[in-house]
Amino acid sequence: MINVEELGARIILGFGEGKLFITESTLFGLVIAVILAVLGIWLGSGLKTVPKGKQVAAEFIVGWVYKFTENNMGKENKSYAPYVGSILGFVFCASCLGLFGIRPITADLNVAFALSGLTFLMILANSLRVHGVKGKLKEMCDPYPFMFPLKILEECTLPISLGLRLFGNILGGFIVIELWLHLMTHLSSMITTVPFLRAVTVLPLNAIFDIAEPLIQTYIFTTLTVINLGAAVKIMSVGHSE
Repeated sequence: MINVEELGARIILGFGEGKLFITESTLFGLVIAVILAVLGIWLGSGLKTVPKGKQVAAEFIVGWVYKFTENNMGKENKSYAPYVGSILGFVFCASCLGLFGIRPITADLNVAFALSGLTFLMILANSLRVHGVKGKLKEMCDPYPFMFPLKILEECTLPISLGLRLFGNILGGFIVIELWLHLMTHLSSMITTVPFLRAVTVLPLNAIFDIAEPLIQTYIFTTLTVINLGAAVKIMSVGHSE
């Protein structure tokens, strides 16, 4: 049977008699960030007028991210593309760690809510930047003042829904694979001491839950991010111009 306590992030290092600690989510999150940063620097180095080799791949990726951002937010908001690309790359890499036998860090509620909270702060900060505090309050009271509590509730549900959707789907896939591996270990033990069924039968599940599912959830998370961010900026821009 699966120990439910093992579904959480394992503690890697502890400090101060266990009051401070580093979990596997923190560790692998930093590793992913460093790898993506190094990869980005490498792809962006030695650029030439006529692209070839790695520059072709770099321009394709950057071009797709900018086009994706413009299609969902408008050309006037293409400056958000670097943030969109960073979220897209990090969420996907963090969600498909199961391919390497590592627990996906987006199956950690702390990581999922950190990512959704970052998106929420981006939306709020840019709304205030474009429209100001008074303008933001005016927009939240439109068309009637009693709408203010409802608007607050609407904005607060965004990071919660984003975080829970990402966390639930990735954790669900992780649990399914773990249950399947335990079943295959049990069936293998009826034949031999070598759990050979684990290595063979889990491949289709890996393709679904460690590649396809992370890809889908990354697309959904990123799409909802740019749509809500674009809507907030657009609304604020209209209000500001008035």
